[in-house]
Amino acid sequence: MLTKYQHVSYLWDEKKAAEMAGDEVALFIYRSNLLGADLRLTNYGGGNTSVKIQDKDPLSGQPTEVMWIKGSGGDLGTLKRSGCAALYLQRLLSLEKVYRGLAHEDEMVELFNHCIFDLNSKAPSIDTPLHAFLPFTHIDHLHPDAAIAIAAAKDGARITEELFQGKIGWVEWQRPGFDLGLSLRKCLQDAEARGIALKGIMLGSHGLFTWGNTSYESYVNTLDVIETCAQYLEEHYGKKRPVFGGAKTETLPEAQRLKKAAEIAPVLRGLCSGFQKMTGHYSDDPRVLEFVNSHDLYRLAPMGTSCPDHFLRTKIAPLVLDPAQLTQQDYLEQQFAQYREAYRQYYESCKHPNSPAMRDPNPVVILVPGIGMFTFAKDKTTARLAAEYYTNAVNVMKGAEAVSEYTALPRQEAFNIEYWLLEEAKLQRLPKPKPLSGRVALVTGSGGGIGKAVAQKFAAEGACVILSDLHPERLQEARQELTSTFGTDAVAATLLNVADAASVDAALSAACLAFGGVDILVNNAGISISQSIEEHSEENWDKLYDILVKGQFLVSQAGVKILRKQGFGGDILNIVSKNAVVAGPNNAGYGSAKAAQAHLTRLLAAELGADKIRVNMVNPDAVIAGSNIWAGGWAEGRAKAYGITVEELPAYYAKRTLLNEIILPEDIANVCFAFVSGLLNKSTGNALNVDGGVPMAFLR
Repeated sequence: MLTKYQHVSYLWDEKKAAEMAGDEVALFIYRSNLLGADLRLTNYGGGNTSVKIQDKDPLSGQPTEVMWIKGSGGDLGTLKRSGCAALYLQRLLSLEKVYRGLAHEDEMVELFNHCIFDLNSKAPSIDTPLHAFLPFTHIDHLHPDAAIAIAAAKDGARITEELFQGKIGWVEWQRPGFDLGLSLRKCLQDAEARGIALKGIMLGSHGLFTWGNTSYESYVNTLDVIETCAQYLEEHYGKKRPVFGGAKTETLPEAQRLKKAAEIAPVLRGLCSGFQKMTGHYSDDPRVLEFVNSHDLYRLAPMGTSCPDHFLRTKIAPLVLDPAQLTQQDYLEQQFAQYREAYRQYYESCKHPNSPAMRDPNPVVILVPGIGMFTFAKDKTTARLAAEYYTNAVNVMKGAEAVSEYTALPRQEAFNIEYWLLEEAKLQRLPKPKPLSGRVALVTGSGGGIGKAVAQKFAAEGACVILSDLHPERLQEARQELTSTFGTDAVAATLLNVADAASVDAALSAACLAFGGVDILVNNAGISISQSIEEHSEENWDKLYDILVKGQFLVSQAGVKILRKQGFGGDILNIVSKNAVVAGPNNAGYGSAKAAQAHLTRLLAAELGADKIRVNMVNPDAVIAGSNIWAGGWAEGRAKAYGITVEELPAYYAKRTLLNEIILPEDIANVCFAFVSGLLNKSTGNALNVDGGVPMAFLR
């Protein structure tokens, strides 16, 4: 065991481990969680771990060997017992008798089901035989950048032999499966025949296997091997030549870099969304910038990645764009067209008679010198993970180039992974996307009340939401509430004064940096002031029109620029009011501003129809719960106008409706969802009343 780690994190807690003494499965899961917590050791969802134990056969009552292993599609960092597969070990090993060779690899996966021990098992992963054919109690299979850098080096086998004095074996690249498990066993047996006790095996271009007799031994052995690899790379960075050949392009200053990224993201999102609506992620990680600014960018980027886990997330290769031509639409369209054609040729030249149909040919990863990396995928989490995986690939290229030469997977091998029938089956099993999956919504005034309810509804239906509000405390509380339910990938937040153009531009830029653009704008921010014409101050009149009318105008104006850049339409929803059509006492300022909002809705619907941008309005009435507009004297003003007390307002409003119902923020949110769900894609310039039925507010 190394006494000090600089490149990995030693997280083992002896006290916690002692509480699990005697439960090898619990210790295996504990070790898995520690390994998954350090992204330098493996990626999200990558790698797998296992343990072999003695258990009682439920049928015979006799002791039997059982192997527990991370189930298919799980993540080490969050692994629980329910996410594991448990299989009869001897049954797994006996599958060798029916194995018919490489041409019949895929049929073995179905046979794993005949080896299930625990009836609550997750589906066993393709890597199951890799663990079964190694005789060690605890096994770790990880994808650490430091190890893959050596595994992907031109002379990685020689480096591995010299670095570990023969204690780490080497198996050339081979697609994961039953035969690779046999190859690992042979590597171990060959070493034993030479009198060598291996402590791990390096898989060419792929990753690392390590093991131990106890969970702790396996954990420490894994850390030791990865630390040794990382230290070796560290000693060689810049020794042979500058990293990536040195800088060719200078990174833009942060403010300028973020401004450029926000401006181009919606254009890239639109170009990436020809087959499916994509969500974006932007990264200016220093490691990415070092690569995209380098002399070696145009040599290394087209080669693609090596590790299958990286490749499946990032596609065959990234698209590299010239930063000097980002404002030229013809250039961008040409570059995307060339990428799609190259991908089509790759598919046609590598496909097999039974290959699945060609998938989306658009790039996942887009690199721009001086600015950074954009990734686009079906949802924010997948886009973010693609960025993380490509950052891992950059680390691998950096290390391999420092000690040797980087080698990527051959195109045919890459295709065989990408279009593997087992991977296709996994894709087909994915749940159907939610109605708003892939869509991005910015909701103004979403710190509470109607705005927060709309954001919650949209997030629940699959959208990414940008909360925005003038009040920091309300905004933070709303963000915490939504992220606790929907996760950090689905929610962003930005302070926004809708009456200030600079604040509006900043909020829309934040949306573009967070998610690549915006599809739905909900103009909800507002205030209510109830005063008679004689009492109404000029200051309050201006405040109403600034927030309600000017605010709706500025947010819509800035949003339309983004919607047009994306080129696939979108929705603008304006939360107006029953007061836009119903005249009442002490309401000249608020009512006329709401009427202006309503007509602005119709005017924009008429102007933006050609862009497939739908503009509609929702007319609530008397939404009291959670609403900020009832502060500041509005409730008192309305109660005074109707000759009742503030406490009597909810019942008063309900009784004057046809349905005798109190209107809640969730009711408004449901109508907003109806407008943007896809069911009303041919409706624009419309209004829906959510007021319980107020005859005076009937529009027709």
